[in-house]
Amino acid sequence: MQPQSKPGFVSKLTPHMAKLQGEIKTRVAIGTCGFSYRDWIGPVYPKGTKSAAMLELYAERFPIVELDVTYYRIPPAATFAAMAARTPATFRFCAKLPGAATHLPAEARGSIHLDVEAFRRALDPLLEAGRFAVALAQFPTSFRANEAARDHLAALRRALPDLRLAAEFRHREWQSNETLALLRELQIAIVNVDEPQFKDLPRPGADVTADFSYVRFHGRNYATWWRGTNETRYDYEYPPAELEPWAQRIVDISANPDVREVLAFFNNHARGQAVRNAELFEGMLESQLPAGALVRA
Repeated sequence: MQPQSKPGFVSKLTPHMAKLQGEIKTRVAIGTCGFSYRDWIGPVYPKGTKSAAMLELYAERFPIVELDVTYYRIPPAATFAAMAARTPATFRFCAKLPGAATHLPAEARGSIHLDVEAFRRALDPLLEAGRFAVALAQFPTSFRANEAARDHLAALRRALPDLRLAAEFRHREWQSNETLALLRELQIAIVNVDEPQFKDLPRPGADVTADFSYVRFHGRNYATWWRGTNETRYDYEYPPAELEPWAQRIVDISANPDVREVLAFFNNHARGQAVRNAELFEGMLESQLPAGALVRA
């Protein structure tokens, strides 16, 4: 039996379901976490596709992508300039903050690693072209809701004043009114996530703390979540029934008058499952959102 989530914190920002769909002005864009995977050749990209051609092919399907490479290393600005040149003028990029900014020892919290400044400089070509969307801070389970951690969030906000920031937490204790108030003050979007519902992991939500919303789908692979690799942990394909409640949440978030944009990314990348689920999800949303609200490639 799968673990059940406990009752507890309920966002005061939802529901907005009473609003008519015709009043929703928010734009919604769906993509995947990454685009360059060898096991997408065949299921997603034509056989024989080279890595250098994957971004252009991806951009034919989706209007936005979340880049994971920046967590491990910071590409030079020229790389981002080339990415912009190889994709349509309306295509946009999100990027993870370097691991040195989020996965740091407790005693170092509040100090900002030099990688953060390098990350910001590297993004210049995308920012100048209006092609950068959001910087994602993905924190580990060990990043707990305490004063040092809250100070670190504020320090990141000060270090990146001109970027839209989103924060993903991996411990349920962050789901509190105190957290929402802090993130609203800092103008950092809380990431609403779908993942296995172990007792300490965040519950699914539709919380809003900025003028945009960020959603990530990690799959529900209970068997390999704690013991698996980055490949096996996210090896999961959502059936339609599991995505339907999330489509309703996106409609709910979109109806919030303070929200201008909702971005959602599928991280269940094994064998192209993320692409299939993202396209399935686009179809669900298209039938529920006003015409033109869903951004297409």
